[in-house]
Amino acid sequence: MDTEDLSFFARVVRRGSISAAGRDVGLSAATASARLIALERRLGVRLLHRNTRGATVTEDGAAFLPYVEAILEATEVAMVALGGGKAEPQGTIRIAAPSSFGRMHLVPQLPSLLARYCGLHLDLRLSDTVVDLVEGAFDLAIRNAAPADSTLIGRKLAPDRRQLVAAPSYLARRGMPADPSQLSAHECLVLGALNVWTLATPRGAKSFKVRGRVRIDDGAAIRDAAVAGLGITLMSTWAAGEALRRGELVVVLPDFPVVTDHAIWALYPSSRLLSPKVRVVIDHLAECFGPKPYWDEP
Repeated sequence: MDTEDLSFFARVVRRGSISAAGRDVGLSAATASARLIALERRLGVRLLHRNTRGATVTEDGAAFLPYVEAILEATEVAMVALGGGKAEPQGTIRIAAPSSFGRMHLVPQLPSLLARYCGLHLDLRLSDTVVDLVEGAFDLAIRNAAPADSTLIGRKLAPDRRQLVAAPSYLARRGMPADPSQLSAHECLVLGALNVWTLATPRGAKSFKVRGRVRIDDGAAIRDAAVAGLGITLMSTWAAGEALRRGELVVVLPDFPVVTDHAIWALYPSSRLLSPKVRVVIDHLAECFGPKPYWDEP
């Protein structure tokens, strides 16, 4: 198969129109259609549904598309290595990211990314479920943990500092705890399964199991519950930063900092070559966040 035919098929899927994709590359509608028909005959399957409104991908076409994109990416990587690749990264990049971090910090970076790289298309999936990058055909994942095995390669984008916080209204009612042992007498808001908080004490790191009447599996929602005065919670500074600056939350037990080695990571499958489009996205996010991210600014 000619990579130009594969590239044209991928373009038709993105554009939703054979004639529009043909115009992009200087082909008449008849020539563009004939090119796709020839590709389908070689493969022995129908890749597209055609109608007067445009073209939509078939089930076989949708199954074929990730492999097409992988072939095109590998070709582009090879050309770049030889000095003959495109200067402008092209194509769709599929990114998986945690819901709260994605909404609060990833989506705001998209306008500058897309303005900088006009050939990029983004397919962003926001979920707190840890997805299999290879099985899900994702190019990149944003996570708050380093790669756990050799199937993934990671680049650290930013630290993930964490603090105990509460609303002034809650502390006015219940008082500020003087030391971590007093957490047991307070309402603690638990994020997901994180009901064991490890704090630095004069005798070293010590873990405290906390409890409360509210458990939430979303970082933004746990922040809102804390702002509403429902209790003390352990929260990443990327989630709490704005509320702390506005005075809606204050740091609890500042002399007993949270012990954590978490960071924000960009991960991609080790089985794939790092394509130009993935590289520029990682580089862009590293520039936007960095070792002293904006959410930690006072």
